[in-house]
Formats: sequence, C-alpha cells, structure tokens
Amino acid sequence: MKIHFGKKSLFLYGFILLCLILPMWVMQNNFHLYKQPIVEVVEATLTEQKELADLPHTEDSLFHQTIIGKLKNGDRKGQLIALENNYSSSGADDHKYQLGDELFVSIQSNEGEQLRGIIDGPKRDKYVVAAAWLFIITVLLIGKRSGLFSIISLVVNVLILSIALNHYTNSEHASLLLICSGLILFFTVTSLLLVSGNNEKTYAAILATLAGTFSSLLIAYIVLVLTAEKGLRYEEMAFITRSPQKVFLASILVGSLGAVMDIAITIISSLYELYDKNKDISLKALKASGMEIGKDIMGAMTNVLFFAYVSGSIPMILLYLKNGSALGYTVSMNLSLELTRALVGSIGIVLAIPISIYIAAYFIYKRRAIK
Repeated sequence: MKIHFGKKSLFLYGFILLCLILPMWVMQNNFHLYKQPIVEVVEATLTEQKELADLPHTEDSLFHQTIIGKLKNGDRKGQLIALENNYSSSGADDHKYQLGDELFVSIQSNEGEQLRGIIDGPKRDKYVVAAAWLFIITVLLIGKRSGLFSIISLVVNVLILSIALNHYTNSEHASLLLICSGLILFFTVTSLLLVSGNNEKTYAAILATLAGTFSSLLIAYIVLVLTAEKGLRYEEMAFITRSPQKVFLASILVGSLGAVMDIAITIISSLYELYDKNKDISLKALKASGMEIGKDIMGAMTNVLFFAYVSGSIPMILLYLKNGSALGYTVSMNLSLELTRALVGSIGIVLAIPISIYIAAYFIYKRRAIK
C-alpha cells in the first residue's frame, strides 16, 4: 500500500520537525546566555567506593568521582577545571556524572592557579524545552485550533499566577485567599472563553464552575471551623511565615478549580449536544441524561484528584516507612493535607454535577421559550 503525502502535509511535518530541532539546537548552544560558569564533562574517574548500612535492611553505596570539565562560557572559556563529586547508589540527593554532561559550577581557585571548583548542579534546560515542545506539538496536532487556544490559555494563566504570587510575597497585608478568588474568576472566564468560544454554552459553564468551586470552599471552611482543624498537620508550611490555614484554604480553592471546570464543561457540552440533536427532548429527559453522564465521570475524576495529590507524597511516605515509622503516623504527617484537598475537590465535583445540569437546563429552557 502506497502512502501519498500532499504538499500541505509535507510542509506541516517539515514545520513540526523544524520546531523540534531548532529549540534543541538553541539550548545546546546557549552557554553565552548564562552568567554562571558552565562546564562539559570531558573526564570522569571513580576514585573511591564505600558500602554503607545505616539501619537493618537498609544498604547503600557511596562513591567519589574526580571530574575534569571544560568551561563553555565566560572569560575562561575553553580552560579545564578540576571538580569533585560524591554520590550514592540511591541517588536521593546527588548525581552520577558522565562524559558529555553539562554542569553549573562555581570557580574557587585564584588567578594563576590550576582551576578548581564545586558543582552546583546539572544543566537541564534542553530536556525541559524538548518536553515542552513535545507537549505543545501533541496538543496542536490533536486539538488543532482548540489546542492552540488551550496553550494560549495555559501560558496566560501561568503568567498571571506568577505575577499574583509575586505581589503576595512582596506585600505583608495582602490576602492570599482574596487574591486566589480573583484568580479563580479570571482563570475560569479566560480559559473557557478561549477554549469553548464566546457562546451561551460557555456562559453556562462559567457559572457552573464558579458555583461549584466556591461552594466546595465554603463547605471546607465550615467543616474546618466546626472541627477546629483537628488532624491537619501544617508542618510542611512551617517556613512560609504566613498563616498556614489561609494558605491551605487558598490551595484548596485553586486545586478544586480544574476538576470542577472539567466536570462543568463536559456535562454542559453533552447536554447542549443532546438538545441540538433532538430539539424536542424534554427537560426531564435532559436532566436524567445529565445525571447519568455525571455518574459515569464522577468516580473517574475523584480518582484523578486522589492520585494527583497523593503521588507527590510517595517519596516521603517511603522514607518514613523505611525508617520504621508507624503507618498511621506516616499517613498523618504526609497525607493529611493532600487527602483533605482531594476530599474537598471531590465535593466540588459532586456539587458541580447538579449545578451544571440545572444551569444548562435553564439556558436551554430560555432558548426554547424564545423560539
């Protein structure tokens, strides 16, 4: 079977290939953009190895490397520098370096002496850019126009969130919860308008998303007040110098938004599609269909939230258990906040289902009454 490619297809694939190669080439040769010295490893020698056993059934190996690197930027570009590196087989907080690796370093020796320095960390920008471009191209190929607007929405939201958090950290009297409430309104409106367009369905999804998100926050706040926050461990927020309760509520608000928005737009889009296919469908049948759709996606979205929150704590859970901590204490210390966020987000998901159904039914009823 022969596969024929038209001129448009060849141009598209060529453009995609160029978008993949060009950023990688730029990242591979962007050393002059950094003020901090960067070296490329030209020689790595293992000089020492030591076995270590801290606890029963806990074994590790420690290694010492002597590394020679070639400076890739700065006034001493091209010179060689001697570096030392210690790493372990577990790799918990260290790295094994090989030929060709690129490293950020700090030069310590004086002028006229053999250059010596310390390793600050690996240079990973090209891998980050490659992953970002792979994501962008995949979204564009699958989503096309909607994918483009989704990326634009994501970039805008990230920029606005960064600006808002920077304002909060630089202001002693700013309210993070109030800032996040404004961000929720902005994120919901811009994201849904860009992705779904300026239409009635989008307005319904915006109302359902905001109602579901803030309702879940209100329920969470009432429960926290009634229980005096017993069982919540704020130790991971001990160094932020701000009220951990307010920061936690703000994180709940932002964390619930994505799941609630997904549920709202899914149900409302489905109900509008059902109505467009059958103008004579009754509101009762429409609501029943929406409820069935909600039941089908409710469990999946709840599990998504649970795994998304819990996954980040797996390394610490393993560390606690490996050091002999009891399971209850380990879960309490590492999962109390995450499980609460997942629970509140799940409440938002459940609330978003009837809210979305009734808002969509209201707009559809108004449209039918006008006609």
